[in-house]
Amino acid sequence: MEKKLLVFIGLMAIVPFALGQTKDFPNRPIKFIAPFAPGSGADTSGRFFGDQLAKIIGQPVIIENRPGASGAVGALAVKNAPADGYTVLVSGWSAQSVNPIVIKDLPYDPIKDLKPISGLNRTALGFFVPVNSKLNTLADLVNTAKNSRQSLNVGNISAGQQLVLAWFAGLAGVKFTIVPYKSGGQMLTDLVGNQIDWAVENVPSAGALVKAGKLRALAVGSENRHHEFPNVPTFKESGYPEFVSYGWSALYVRSETPDDVTTVLAEAMQKALATNASKEYARKRGAELMQFGPAAMRKYEADELARFRRIADAAGIKPK
Repeated sequence: MEKKLLVFIGLMAIVPFALGQTKDFPNRPIKFIAPFAPGSGADTSGRFFGDQLAKIIGQPVIIENRPGASGAVGALAVKNAPADGYTVLVSGWSAQSVNPIVIKDLPYDPIKDLKPISGLNRTALGFFVPVNSKLNTLADLVNTAKNSRQSLNVGNISAGQQLVLAWFAGLAGVKFTIVPYKSGGQMLTDLVGNQIDWAVENVPSAGALVKAGKLRALAVGSENRHHEFPNVPTFKESGYPEFVSYGWSALYVRSETPDDVTTVLAEAMQKALATNASKEYARKRGAELMQFGPAAMRKYEADELARFRRIADAAGIKPK
């Protein structure tokens, strides 16, 4: 009996200490894990929004790059970190909604192991052709794919883009020859040089070449027309009302992180996203801010994951 009493008293002594640890959160620097190399979208977004967050919480935000396995290395690092809110994953559609579809025995579960804090930003995907291409519209692309003896070659740089292509091919009832690239720069260079017929890429990456008169955009995957390319129709306008496609990023912590800690981070991020600096950052990048709190971000992510599962099942795409 005396031994049990001592154990109970010891536990009671620990509880106030644990509460104190979360009550004054954050009281030291926070680390953002960017699961891709320096200069990547996750890296640049993490650095910008980390700086905005630091101004609000009064603690530095440090970026650590953990590239590898399409974001899986960084996600695993956060899964294995202490659940205290001081290690945050700058994740996105690759790690959260694509990897579970295409990678066999993925070492983390994006829904069970990671808890969303906030959305960051998203960029619409688009279809692009060389400026001298005979394909002037999305309808031209589809009709040519249906009637040509030779399959059109389409460039892409990620498994996510391949899923997007499979989605569109299924909707349009066509087939394409997919040409994978390791970098967007090389893919766009080949596209300008007519080495491939067309490509799928995010609008900001291809936008400079469109403005320079070297590429032409056939359609964009945003909900509404892109503010930098108001003359380019959306897929929705072009006869594919359900085809809305973005590359996106968000912040996550380990799922066991206490709610009061995640609330501090979530509320601070909503303030950060509402600043004029964040709005200008998104505008310059040709992106849209994702002012989604934890619940809205979880739904968005889950919907994306479910959609890609349906696409993969329909196209016979299996994890490798």
